[in-house]
Amino acid sequence: MKRFSIDPHAGEPPFEQLRRQVIDGVRSGELVAGERMPTVRGLATDLGLAANTVAKAYRALEADGVIVTGGRAGSVIAATGDVTHRQAQAAALAFATRIRELGIDDDEAAALVAAALRAR
Repeated sequence: MKRFSIDPHAGEPPFEQLRRQVIDGVRSGELVAGERMPTVRGLATDLGLAANTVAKAYRALEADGVIVTGGRAGSVIAATGDVTHRQAQAAALAFATRIRELGIDDDEAAALVAAALRAR
């Protein structure tokens, strides 16, 4: 199943459908802070849209503070919530990045976190 989809028969423009789906994904927790968004061109191809349409949605999301775009680094979901929550999100992202670098699978990573939380 694709994460994003466009209904060509909807009354809502495609860029707004995409914008709303990203916001809904953040609110539901499906999209988390630091998660990399697809490239504009890649998502446009996947959805059968013009790149400018996806770029328009990304610009609106950036203006709303939902995503952060960092040039060659691409676009990522912005940190949200209070300072403590943002720090926890950043720590989780750093952990996940390092776990991937080490080649550790999700189940083992979760077990390591659970053990560390019990040890505190």
